[in-house]
Amino acid sequence: MALGRSESALLPYLKAIPDKDNTRVVVMDLSETYRALVKKHFPNAKIVADRFHVIRLINYQFLKVWQFIDPAGRKNRGLLSLMRRHEAKLSFQQRLKLLAYFQEFPPLQIIWEFKQKLCRLLLIKMRTKKQCKHMIPLFLRYLQQLKDSKLEPLVTLGKTLESWSEEIVRMWRFTKSNGITEGFHNKMEMISRRAFGFRNFENYRLRVRTLCG
Repeated sequence: MALGRSESALLPYLKAIPDKDNTRVVVMDLSETYRALVKKHFPNAKIVADRFHVIRLINYQFLKVWQFIDPAGRKNRGLLSLMRRHEAKLSFQQRLKLLAYFQEFPPLQIIWEFKQKLCRLLLIKMRTKKQCKHMIPLFLRYLQQLKDSKLEPLVTLGKTLESWSEEIVRMWRFTKSNGITEGFHNKMEMISRRAFGFRNFENYRLRVRTLCG
């Protein structure tokens, strides 16, 4: 654990890490700051986008489009739960409920179906290099469709995914994720809340090492 997020704050910690040249893979969220840090301090590492954060970004931008098309429907908790789910996890009755709703907003159905196709593509794992080469054109076509959509959230999503396209397509090859790190982060947040905060970072650090070790 280190205090801070900027390179200047993390520099002593980064310099103290042994065998940095031997690091082969770094899995991370879509942070420009951390990507620059990894490229500088772990020059031999392949950066892989964390699948959870990529899918979460897609859902976030989709919900912003939904808010624009139907603000009232966006506030419906039942519909919100259905909209967030992957198509394969919808029951028959839930699918019928969504289709009935889409009859009122046909453009929203088109966008939802596109989101499902994009997520299915990005959820693929453990592919060979040859298989990935065949999948890349489809991914790039989806990115172009996002940028051509003229809907600001989708255009923004397309540009973001494009800027991270190399790290994202690596997800198909690797099964690594930030699941363990995210789990520790959630536990650290709970420790801080239960203590009503820590004034001294070193005390917080020791508490985390004790309960998360």
